[in-house]
Amino acid sequence: MSTTGKVIIQGITQSGGTFRPSDWAERLCGAVASYGPGRRIIFHPNVELAAMEGIKCVVIDASLEQDNEMLFEFLTDFAEENKLQIMRSDHFPLS
Repeated sequence: MSTTGKVIIQGITQSGGTFRPSDWAERLCGAVASYGPGRRIIFHPNVELAAMEGIKCVVIDASLEQDNEMLFEFLTDFAEENKLQIMRSDHFPLS
């Protein structure tokens, strides 16, 4: 697999339905975040919330696959187990 570009997990199932719960992307990003001083959440620098055409997404920098394979697999396994659409792109947002 390529280590450049973005891996985009979309909140759409492989059968075309909207994935629930509606805050799934926030929860997934929160699951890989850490906490700093004052219990402030620090999101992982290679994992971000986004939206494409009104659909919630989690965008992963593809370099994470090399830098932290376990974390990358955690995120992509979540998508696969929940039958979410995953796409790779050289950049995000798509153009």
